[in-house]
Amino acid sequence: MKNETSFSLFLRENRRNREYTLSEISDKAGISIGYYSDIENGRRSPPDRVILDKMIAALHLSDDDARIFYDLAGKARSAAPPDLPDYINDHQVVRAALRLAKEKANDDDWMRFIEDLERKESLLCSN
Repeated sequence: MKNETSFSLFLRENRRNREYTLSEISDKAGISIGYYSDIENGRRSPPDRVILDKMIAALHLSDDDARIFYDLAGKARSAAPPDLPDYINDHQVVRAALRLAKEKANDDDWMRFIEDLERKESLLCSN
C-alpha cells in the first residue's frame, strides 16, 4: 500500500494550505503523529468515520470539501464513502432506490434526480 492515494494527497494539501503541522492535526484527531503521517503518505488506509470527522473539524473543511474527503476515503478503501452507509442502512426506501437504479438508471437519470432535489431545496429556502 506504499503508493499514494488521492485521499492522502487531498489530506496533505489541505493541511499544508492551512499551515497546520502534522502534530496539530494528529492531536486534534486523537491519533499518534506516526499513524497520521502514515495516512498522509499513503502507507495506511483512511481511518474510520470517527477519526475522519475529527480530521474534517481539525482542518476546518467546508461542507463541499468534507464530501470530497469522504468520497476519496471511500475510494481509497474500495468502499462506500463513510458518511453514507448509516443513512443507507437506516432507510429501506434508499436501499430499494439504489438497487433499482443499479439495474435501470443512467447518469442522466441521476442528474435529473439531483436537480429535482436541488429545486425542492431552493423552493423551501425561498419560503
